[in-house]
Amino acid sequence: MKRTVISLEERDKAWLDATAARDGTPATELVRRAVRLLRDREPLDRQPFDEILRKTRGSWRRGDGLAYQQNLRDEW
Repeated sequence: MKRTVISLEERDKAWLDATAARDGTPATELVRRAVRLLRDREPLDRQPFDEILRKTRGSWRRGDGLAYQQNLRDEW
């Protein structure tokens, strides 16, 4: 595990210490849990654009996508 130093607002640090004391959990464990929760909630659209393109490559199978778009717009 890698150690790191973070700076917190006084109010946040007080909350963290109080929560840790109440739950009998080290503050460092609470911070690790919070980071995991945020990491797991990371939306798909935050992936690098190239990665999204790679994952969706070949998903359109109806021919020329540009021609399809133009046909739809011509209907308007």
